[in-house]
Amino acid sequence: MTSTPLRALLLGAVITTTSACVTSEVDEMVFNVPTEGIGDSSVVILGRRHASDYETEPDFIECVGDHISSKDRSITVIGELEFINALYPWFEPRTAPLKPEDIDKLMLQEPVAMKMAELKTEYMIWIDGSTERTDSAGSMTCAIGPGGGGCFGFGTWTNEASYEAAIWDFTDRAEVGRVNTSATGQSYMPAVVVPIPIIAPVQGTACDGIANQLLEFLSSEY
Repeated sequence: MTSTPLRALLLGAVITTTSACVTSEVDEMVFNVPTEGIGDSSVVILGRRHASDYETEPDFIECVGDHISSKDRSITVIGELEFINALYPWFEPRTAPLKPEDIDKLMLQEPVAMKMAELKTEYMIWIDGSTERTDSAGSMTCAIGPGGGGCFGFGTWTNEASYEAAIWDFTDRAEVGRVNTSATGQSYMPAVVVPIPIIAPVQGTACDGIANQLLEFLSSEY
């Protein structure tokens, strides 16, 4: 029977020799960058959720907005839920505009025109994508006995994140930029008595990558 100190030693060995890593890539295509930032105008970041096989995670959209706001406090980022509720039902998944030209139809609705003017929305950024688990391997066994219980084994899995942000200029009714980001990471779950997850920050890496590129577009400080 393995003694407690040896168990701790084995657990420490697993943790110190196993680390999660992430590889990422960002591509940017911008047509018309504002030369002096966006001033006192606002930007709203929305997630696409009209696809049937996935949805852009709300926490990812919040992460991108928080990253931009924290790096440049002069930029007013309208919260996604706040914006959708203020303009209900025109930005629900089934009714949201799919291309910049659709904004003209929306502006024919007086409540929409009034609310957009009140919010001073200059740019609308649509983010489409998701983070998914693609591969997993390994096994783990857990048992409980008279002397206690524990888990033994080793598991691993891969997460892949892929997102695309389309930047719409609300005033000109045109798409003025597009940013793509992808990230892949391997996570691990070693278990010597207690399972210890070592998670690759795939979604966080993708958030930072796409938010930094959007900052270069929106901010006068970059």
